[in-house]
Order: sequence, then C-alpha cells, then structure tokens
Amino acid sequence: MADSTCIPAGVDDPKDELQELLRTGEYIDRSGVRLVKYDGFWFPVRVFRAILSTQKYFKAKHTDIILSTLPKSGTTWLKALTFAIVNRHLYPTDQSPLLTSNPHKLVHNFEYGVYLMQENPDLEQIPNPRIFSTHMPFNVIPDSICKSECKIIYICRNPLDQFTSFWNFLLKNDVGKDVDPSAIDVAFGMFCKGYFSFGPFWDHMLGYWNAHMNNSHKVLFLKYEDLKEDTTFYIKKIAEFIGFPFTLEEERHGVIKQISSLCSFENLSDLDVNKTGNTSIFKNSSFFRKGEIGDWINYLTPQMSERMKELMKSKLEASGLKFNIMSAAKEDGSA
Repeated sequence: MADSTCIPAGVDDPKDELQELLRTGEYIDRSGVRLVKYDGFWFPVRVFRAILSTQKYFKAKHTDIILSTLPKSGTTWLKALTFAIVNRHLYPTDQSPLLTSNPHKLVHNFEYGVYLMQENPDLEQIPNPRIFSTHMPFNVIPDSICKSECKIIYICRNPLDQFTSFWNFLLKNDVGKDVDPSAIDVAFGMFCKGYFSFGPFWDHMLGYWNAHMNNSHKVLFLKYEDLKEDTTFYIKKIAEFIGFPFTLEEERHGVIKQISSLCSFENLSDLDVNKTGNTSIFKNSSFFRKGEIGDWINYLTPQMSERMKELMKSKLEASGLKFNIMSAAKEDGSA
C-alpha cells in the first residue's frame, strides 16, 4: 500500500540518478510501453527523467492547483473543468481558450510536458493560480507540494473502464503498434498484476485516498462515475475546494451550466482542435473516445470482470474505497 505522506526524493542530480536507476532497475514491457520500477510503482522509461527532475526542481506555490490521475481516468475532463472554473472571469464562455486549444495544452503535465524537454524549466512566468497535472503516485510527487498549502484534486475511475480506455488509447497512438489487439487478455492480466503505467492502480488510488482521508482540505478525491452522475454538484465542489466558489448571482445566471456544457465530452470532442494535431506525443483525437461508463463490457469477458471484482475486494475493501462495477455496466445499457 502506498504511503499517505510524501517522501522527499533526495535526488541530487536527476541525470546521475536516472543512469543509476536505469542501469540497476527492474523492467517490464507492457503493451509496447517499457516500464521501470521505482518506489514500488511502474513508470514509462520515456518520462522517468522528467519525473526525477520534477521531484528535484518543482517548487510549489500556495496558490498552485495540482490535478492527479491515473491515465485515462478523466484527466482531460478534469483539466477542462478546472481551467474553466478558475478563468471564468477572464473569458466569457463563448470566448474560452478551450474552444481553440486542447485541454492538455492549457494545463501542462509535469512528466509529459514541462519537465520532459527541459530539466529545470522556468515556471515563474506562469500566471497564478498555476494549474499542473501529473500521473505520479502520491508518495512520488515533489515534497514541496505536500509542504505548501496548494490544493490537489485526484480523480479515479472504475478500473475496468480505465483499463479499456487506456488499451484503446495506446492502440490509437500506435504506442502499442506491435501489439496484437486480440491479446487484450494478456494486457489485462498484466494490469491485474500491477504492471501498468504508474501502477499498480490500487496503490495509486489508495495513496491519494488515504491522503484525502487524512486531510480533506488538502486533497479532494473524486470518482469519474460520480462526476458523470451529478456534474453540477461536483463543479461547485471543485470550485469551492480550490477557492473559486460560485456566487448566487452566477448560479442564477446559469454559469455552472455553461461551464458544464463547455467542458462536456460532446462539445469538446466535436471541436476541430480536438480532432486534429498532437499534444506532446499523443494525438488530440485520442483523448476523446466515448467517455461512457460501462464500455468495458464490450471488450472484457465475464471472467475478467470477476477477476477484477475479487482483486478490488482484496486490495481496496479494507480502506472503504469502493466501485460498483455492475451498476456501471447497467447504466450503459450493456448488462
């Protein structure tokens, strides 16, 4: 189980640390992605140096907002919503940068963005509040984040849907171009063993879950399914958590509904900017597939779902963190 407190990285030189860890590290290849083990988690080798650089160089400000997720757990949606909430007084909804820029270009990721090309980029010029995202587990994020008063928002997703979405994401980006799509059962088996980018998923979730339970003023823990079920409620919750609450006048004028519509899957996926081009190493279109709950049932067998239910019971049940797999499938009308 991941710790519920941050652990200082203690990295003196990311380049030297990187070479040593890569030389002595434990590796696996997961669906065309090479992973290295570090602090109990599996990280893509291509962003490992960026993770070490983030640990050493990032200095959090009290006004920062950190969005953390496992890949394909609602990252794009959370970025769009948070950006729209924070900047609603700067841009009318019909002039929002979200209409012309992919959410991943407006909210930069540490390991796939700001620290990927530069070891120690200058982030002081970014206007406050700065919004960053990461896939790093809680016990790996920079110690300065934990020591500051900045806010962390974490969103997770039913592991069956998360796996299915990530599997399709890799294939669409040709990351797994040498992987037979019919071998999804092999990839799922690896996922259940924890061999997954930024996994094991249960330790990743529990790290932020425990941090939230220990300090709910610091860490907001969300589920993708809850956000889908009551978007208005959670938009208000996010706004209050990061210090940008809606006024009664804004509520009367439908500002929350406008933000919900602007950031909806239907709206964002239909924009030209999200149909073409790339962000970092990924196709913009690949961030918008279906956005549904329960789509896993179209890819995974009943035996797979039973295996996942047992795994979640053994890994998560004692913590109180639960996902209702079957009801999620029924909501999609597929089971």
